[in-house]
Amino acid sequence: MTNYNVLVVDDEREIRDAIEIYLKNESITVYKAGDGLEALDILSEEDIHLIILDIMMPKMDGITATFKIRQERNIPIIMLSAKSEDTDKILGLNVGADDYVTKPFHPLELVARVKSQLRRYTNLGNYKSADDEIQVRGLTLNKSTKTVTVDGNDVRLTATEYKILELLMDNKGRVFSIEEIYERVWREPYLGAENTVAVHVRRIREKIEINPKDPKYLKVVWGIGYKIEK
Repeated sequence: MTNYNVLVVDDEREIRDAIEIYLKNESITVYKAGDGLEALDILSEEDIHLIILDIMMPKMDGITATFKIRQERNIPIIMLSAKSEDTDKILGLNVGADDYVTKPFHPLELVARVKSQLRRYTNLGNYKSADDEIQVRGLTLNKSTKTVTVDGNDVRLTATEYKILELLMDNKGRVFSIEEIYERVWREPYLGAENTVAVHVRRIREKIEINPKDPKYLKVVWGIGYKIEK
């Protein structure tokens, strides 16, 4: 894996330096920041492909930084936190994080998650269909440009949200279980990730549906999973 730039944002220098050592072993270029404000400055000047972002930081915390980043960019974000409660994970996912790692973590696990997110980000067209463009009434997904529109209006999705929507749109009418969605999109074993999938689906609905509580496109099949209505 070469030519990737990863931004590591953590107020603890030892953690930044440790992550840098492991990522450099994978030929990844590492940029480092001590808080959210410094991270935003680096993002404005450098071509960053993935961010590892701590939640609890001075000046600007990870939640606020993620919210601001998502207004402009869809690059993968892996959140770090010393907390392990589900509420923190869901909060991070709600504002746009693609993955979540709890401190203390094994460096090799973090590296594996980084490589997985980079693969998804740079190969969003893995699920093939006959055409580059998939359309379901007013909802259009273009695989060549990696764009989504609803009634001609651009929709800004994160890399993971795009991947879920592409999977479902490639298979219009087919119901995917939560387990199947997780394993095909995250490409790792499903271990009680109901909340993770549900949060991403809810975010997609909020972006593509006029009324997310009465969805026109992304339907739930109770007790089974999700589908894109034909």
